[in-house]
Amino acid sequence: MAILKAENVSIRYITGDFKDIGLKEFVVRKLKGNYHVEEFWADYDVNFSLERGDMLGIIGSNGAGKSTLLKAVSGIMVPTRGHMEINGTVAALLELGSGFDDELTVSENTYLRGAMLGYTRKFMDEKYDEIIKFAELENFQERQFKQLSSGMKSRLAFSIACLVSPDILILDEVLSVGDGAFQRKSGEKMQSILQSGVTGILVSHSVQQVRDLCNKVLWLDHGKQIAFSDQVQELCDAYEWFLNNNYILPKDEEDLRRMALQWRTSVS
Repeated sequence: MAILKAENVSIRYITGDFKDIGLKEFVVRKLKGNYHVEEFWADYDVNFSLERGDMLGIIGSNGAGKSTLLKAVSGIMVPTRGHMEINGTVAALLELGSGFDDELTVSENTYLRGAMLGYTRKFMDEKYDEIIKFAELENFQERQFKQLSSGMKSRLAFSIACLVSPDILILDEVLSVGDGAFQRKSGEKMQSILQSGVTGILVSHSVQQVRDLCNKVLWLDHGKQIAFSDQVQELCDAYEWFLNNNYILPKDEEDLRRMALQWRTSVS
């Protein structure tokens, strides 16, 4: 049984006059037929399946629908159409600053974040020193969270999510936080986590990061699924060709293979 499966997942946003007017004016405009709404599909008919221990890399330019899809996986959003099957606990790093209280200390926030992920005080007591050490915040435990740099905040969030070992770990542009040394340590930690059976989803603008860490890739563009494959290198090659050739999308699988070959030829 798949630990995570998306079946024709589509997510629609609706905007219109109502957000700018009161209820009375809304009713009047509805009666007069003068009420306007606009809608767009952030994701449309997305399909993929992950087994335990898989690492999925989601690639695509800005506005592709990557972050919206992650919100559906994490339960923040419900698909407008289709179904998301999740068989395990999920820890999501979507917005690294969320879930923390600026006025509380690093120590207090660590326990707060753990509680929000559903872990007991006893469990967090056992993991606390490990979390702080990995985040390299031993000398900042009693500092208010608002006094930390953005990099420190990101390291703490990443450390908590990784070391409490959820079944599914979602990472949205978080392996690029900190300096080069911490990025390498984060990558090594992710590989050890995957070897323990945790399933991961990574959104990253670093194609090399996807190549190094992922065994499956999902390519989205303006909400539409371009490809989903376990042929990581070929799909990443095609995507790099796309980025460097005026964003021309593949028409079919044969076109995708041609793009991948052209990219490999250009860099060889």
